[in-house]
Amino acid sequence: MSTGAVVTLAAALFAPAAVAAPAAPVAPAAPRAAAAAPDIPVANVKAHLAQLQSIATANGGNRAHGRTGYKASIDYVKGKLDAAGFTTSLKTFTYNGSTGYNLIADWPGGDTSHVVMAGAHLDSVTGGPGINDNGSGSAGILETALAVSRAGLQPTKHLRFGWWGAEEYGMVGSKNYVNSLPAAERSKIETYLNFDMIGSPNPGYFTYRYDTALDALFRDYFAGIGISTEQDFEGDGRSDHAPFQDAGIRVGGLFSGADYTKTSAQAAKWGGTAGQAFDRCYHSSCDTSANINDTALDRMSDAIAYAIWTLSAGTTTPPTGTVFETTADVQIPDYGAAVTSDLAVTGRTGNAPAALQVAVDIKHTYRGDLVIDLVAPNGTAFRLKNSSGSDSAPNVQTTYTVNASAVPANGTWKLKVQDVGQQDTGYIDSWKLTF
Repeated sequence: MSTGAVVTLAAALFAPAAVAAPAAPVAPAAPRAAAAAPDIPVANVKAHLAQLQSIATANGGNRAHGRTGYKASIDYVKGKLDAAGFTTSLKTFTYNGSTGYNLIADWPGGDTSHVVMAGAHLDSVTGGPGINDNGSGSAGILETALAVSRAGLQPTKHLRFGWWGAEEYGMVGSKNYVNSLPAAERSKIETYLNFDMIGSPNPGYFTYRYDTALDALFRDYFAGIGISTEQDFEGDGRSDHAPFQDAGIRVGGLFSGADYTKTSAQAAKWGGTAGQAFDRCYHSSCDTSANINDTALDRMSDAIAYAIWTLSAGTTTPPTGTVFETTADVQIPDYGAAVTSDLAVTGRTGNAPAALQVAVDIKHTYRGDLVIDLVAPNGTAFRLKNSSGSDSAPNVQTTYTVNASAVPANGTWKLKVQDVGQQDTGYIDSWKLTF
């Protein structure tokens, strides 16, 4: 992760609209992948890290831009991808009088006008081998790419992976890549996912907060394995997602923490040691193969695969549909009775769809207290979210899919929310249905 210039990035929120007014069709959140994502063997990821460590050891102790260790790292990754059937290309640039390299790998097939891309910087600082920063992210996406090959994946969307040079000098490589793309090619990249430091020895579980749907994708994945995430603020503008964000491409990603200090609350939630940095060897010579938490590396790598499989399987054509939305705030009493927010749906024919999209934006200081139901006009209730004592993060900003094909579409739909725990407050900010 770079200590270069910081850019201001804002979290994407649901856009306001008139209450219960039909709007232009919009695409729902990406559906679950048709094929389940594989478990990524952490032993394989660690084997890549061992190779990067060996490369650094043989090349002056680092893999920095302009040094022989970086080019050897690029050659190692490229060799693996070429053997796995990817179409690879080296993109060169010049910085500080030295040639830099970005490696781009495309998986054949998929709709090339709808690209899902994952990336990580491969360079280290000059003062160390950079095994967590950022061998970990580079190895995680490499093994995910190799898993794509092993599975013979045939995604609907086109898959692309990138390894960036000179990130430690201020995202030089990724800026060069994004800025060199013609506008028409940039517009084809629907999603960019960044993975910079995913094996910190005193780890946290942080999600990028800039896109609501992508944040929810990772948050829900980790909730499914009993881990509560937090949104990342330490890494704002300090890694390779920033050039993509600046170009108007939606971005997401994962981060296990750098030189910020783990709090007592975070240690209680995730384990590890309070009062110590997430990575005490950040940008130091001790960022070696010994500077990795295997459990975090394993979980993060699996989450990368889950995101790639899920996002690349989505339909490339937005479905014909109509959006109904209410932005009227409804207060949620602390440890009180359930409240409802009403949404009138008119002009539909027959029953609701089998994949009704329910986008929810609830501001709350402890979302684990919340139980959320969608109630159809005939009184049928669909459970969207149960309470969870381990989910201590704030807010519910996500999209649910329910099979509502057995209930009528027209009428008053209700979002029903109850706070079943004490000492936390919030309100329903907005919610919408996409038919």
